[in-house]
Amino acid sequence: MQKIILASQSPRRKQLLEWAEVPFDILVKQTDEHYPFGLEPREIPIYIARNKAHAIKPEVQKETIILAADTIVVLGDAIIGKPVHREEAISILLALSGQKHQVITGVVIIKDEKEIAFSDITEVEFHDLTISQIEFYVNKYKPYDKAGAYAIQEWIGVIGIKSVIGDFYNVMGLPVSRVVQELNKL
Repeated sequence: MQKIILASQSPRRKQLLEWAEVPFDILVKQTDEHYPFGLEPREIPIYIARNKAHAIKPEVQKETIILAADTIVVLGDAIIGKPVHREEAISILLALSGQKHQVITGVVIIKDEKEIAFSDITEVEFHDLTISQIEFYVNKYKPYDKAGAYAIQEWIGVIGIKSVIGDFYNVMGLPVSRVVQELNKL
């Protein structure tokens, strides 16, 4: 497979591509993660991922494949991003406790003028979590770089997840099997 450029500094996306043995380099530019009002939830992470991909496009050679992704959590009608501080992380996890929510990852793959864009949705349900479990997790793991204030592969996922319907790796930040299929098409 041709080496790609990953437009993400997420250690989880890096790890998933390594597990899939996809050759890549990382190139990231700071981008605005705001999105226009009125987008459907499944369109929001695609919009943000597209901005990430286009931010680095002028810096890569022609024929280079760029892969960008963004993940959000949706609880009811609320879009949940990354918590800014401890109190917000605790508040988010209290809201997710005992509830089903969706994890949506938007992926954009660009090669020259060709673009593949899609989102993948996984439904996750938490058991009821105690405040002491939530505080322990937030204090120890500091999930401030994670949409929904948690990582499914960490302690909170191991003890707190009741069910997952869909791609487990999507919850980690990249539906890697679908990404590999799309890269093979290019």
